[in-house]
Amino acid sequence: MDFSEIKAMTFDVFGTVVDWRGSIIREGEDVWTAKGVDVDWPDFADSWRGGYGPSMHRVRTGELPWMNIDALHRLILDDLLEQHQVSGLSEADKVQLNKVWHRLNPWPDVTSGIARLRKRYIVASLSNGNVALLVNMARHGGFSWDCVLSAELAKHYKPDPEVYQAAAALLGLEPHEVMMVAAHNGDLIASKAVGFRTAFVHRPKEHGPDQITDLTPDPSVDVIAKDFNDLADQLQID
Repeated sequence: MDFSEIKAMTFDVFGTVVDWRGSIIREGEDVWTAKGVDVDWPDFADSWRGGYGPSMHRVRTGELPWMNIDALHRLILDDLLEQHQVSGLSEADKVQLNKVWHRLNPWPDVTSGIARLRKRYIVASLSNGNVALLVNMARHGGFSWDCVLSAELAKHYKPDPEVYQAAAALLGLEPHEVMMVAAHNGDLIASKAVGFRTAFVHRPKEHGPDQITDLTPDPSVDVIAKDFNDLADQLQID
């Protein structure tokens, strides 16, 4: 397949670049249990992430005003702490716990894979995560973006088409000159609908050992890769 027109790659982040579930479980068990958050951390992580879609829907329907993902994560966290009857955390503790999403660890192939892909393409995040979160996450994880693009800049959330359209415009490119890289079919289908090329990267453990979603790519995707280095290999980047 001819990818000669591609000039930039935009990357989904939660699940594609970083292991959000494993990172939250590890920090929870290593740090927050001792601070009084005595919960089943795998379940807590899943519930926190599970509240993400419904909270974005509340914004889309006008029930809530526009909020960035830090703010939505905090709304979900406050509800979870109440449900689990966690008390005794200070406001500073809650702020720090909510920022665990800024400290998510990348999958093992990410740092080397992005460095390789960056040799040929502009590489940018394209996440529902807000700009500050994405900057802190990249610094924490030790990987480098040429540009931090966020749904926050469009005041929409993926998979709204405005997010992808804004990303291409901000890069000064036409949609067909951008390839969306993600482990989620919904993200790829939505970006393809506005003209992006697409690359599916397998992350079969994103949701833990019993994952049932996004195990196989949608037939519409242009490239299928097992990880970022495999994507670079297929594109013949050293």
